[in-house]
Amino acid sequence: MRSEAPATRAGSLRSDHPMTSLSAPPEATTAPGTWIAPLVATLVIQTAAAFLTRLVPTIAPAFMPEVGMTVASIGLLAAVTTAGSIIFLLSGSVLIAQVGPIRSLQIGLGLGILGLGLLALPFWQMAVLGSVLIGLGYGPSSPAGTDVLHRYAPERHRNLIFSIKQAGVPLGGVLAGVTLPPIVESVGWRASVAFSALAVLATIALVQPLRNGIDVDRRPAGSFSLAMFLSPSNLLRPLTALRSDRRLPRLAVVGACLAFAQGAWFAFLVTYAVSALGYSLVAAGIIFGVMQATGVFGRVLLGWASDRLGSSLLTLRLVSITAAATSAAAAASDVTWPVWAIVLLAGIGGVTVSSWNGIQIAAIARLAPKGLVGETAAGATIIIFIGHICGPTLFAILLALSGGFMLPFLLVAAVSAVPLLVLARQGEAPAASA
Repeated sequence: MRSEAPATRAGSLRSDHPMTSLSAPPEATTAPGTWIAPLVATLVIQTAAAFLTRLVPTIAPAFMPEVGMTVASIGLLAAVTTAGSIIFLLSGSVLIAQVGPIRSLQIGLGLGILGLGLLALPFWQMAVLGSVLIGLGYGPSSPAGTDVLHRYAPERHRNLIFSIKQAGVPLGGVLAGVTLPPIVESVGWRASVAFSALAVLATIALVQPLRNGIDVDRRPAGSFSLAMFLSPSNLLRPLTALRSDRRLPRLAVVGACLAFAQGAWFAFLVTYAVSALGYSLVAAGIIFGVMQATGVFGRVLLGWASDRLGSSLLTLRLVSITAAATSAAAAASDVTWPVWAIVLLAGIGGVTVSSWNGIQIAAIARLAPKGLVGETAAGATIIIFIGHICGPTLFAILLALSGGFMLPFLLVAAVSAVPLLVLARQGEAPAASA
C-alpha cells in the first residue's frame, strides 16, 4: 500500500498549481468498451510519432553525407531528438491541461512535420534543428497518452492496454523500415521526407473525430505565454511528482538503463548492417523492420504476461537479463554470420531490447498520485530519455574511438544488466499495489 507521506506531498503539489492533470479515477470511465476508441487514437498517434523519430536512422546512409554529416553523427541527431522531447516533458503539462491530451498529441505531430521540412534543407544545422522539432513533437506521447489510458483502461488489463499503445513505437519503426528505403533508392531521400509529412498529416486528420469526446475535460484558461511554460513551478512539476513515491525513481532508473540499449540499437542497427556487415540499405531496412515487427509482438506479449503474473518487476528482471545477452551476441557478430542469423538476432532484439516500455509506464501510472498521472509519467520519461540520449551518444563515441562495433555493443550489454541491481532493492511489485 502507498504510504501516507507521499499522498500528503502530492496533495500539496496539486494545490499550488493551477493546471492539474486531466486524470480521473479509473473507475469513473471504465464502462465496457469505452477504452477501445481512446486506445485506437493513442495507438495511431504513437505510431505516427515513432515513425518520425525513425526516419533519420532509417535513411541515414543516403541522408547524412548530403547534409555534411558523418555516419557517426547519427548519435548526435538521435540525442538532440530526445532532448527536444525532454523540453516538452518539462514544460508541456500546461498545454495538455488547457487543450486536452488528444489536441496536444496532434500539435506534437504538427511540430514533427515542421521538423521534416527543415531536414529537407542541405545544411547540417537545419538537420539538427529539424531533429529537435521532431523530438519536441514526440514529447506529448508519454504524458498525454498515459493520461488518456489511465482514465479508460480496466485495471485487470492495464499492462496489456498500455503495452498495445506502446506497440505503436516499433510499429512506426516497421513502417519506416519497410517504406522509406525503397523510396530513397527509387526517387531520393527528400521524396521519403515528403511522403512522411503527408502520412503524418493524414494521421492528424484521422483522429480529429475522437478529439471532442476524449478531450471533454480540458480546462481552457486563456491565452498561452512563454512565461507560463517556463515558470519554475511548471518546469519542476514533473520531477516533483516523480518524488511522490520512493518506488517511482527506481522504476525510472530501470527505464533509463533499458532505454540506453534501446536508443543505441534503434540509432545504429541500419548503419551497423550497412557499414560493418556489408548489406544494402534496403536489406538493412528490412532487418530494422524485423526488429520493429517483433517489438510489436513483444510488447503485447510482455503486457499480457505481466497481467497474468501480477508482477511488472519480474518481467522487467527477465527483460534486463535477456537484453544484456542480446547485445553481447551483437558484439560477437561479424561478416561471417549468415543472413538468417543476423535477422534472427534483430528479431530477438525486438522482444528483449525494445518491448519493456508498456509495462514500465503502466507501473509508473499505477503508483502515481491521483490527479498527477500525466505529470508523473512525464517525470519518469525525462529520466528514461536521458538513457535514450546517453545510449546513442556513448555508442557513437566508442565507435569513433575503437573503429568497430564490438565495444559499443558490449557497453550496451553492461548497462542493460544494471536494472537487476536496482530491482533487487525493490521490495514490492508495482503491479500488486494498484
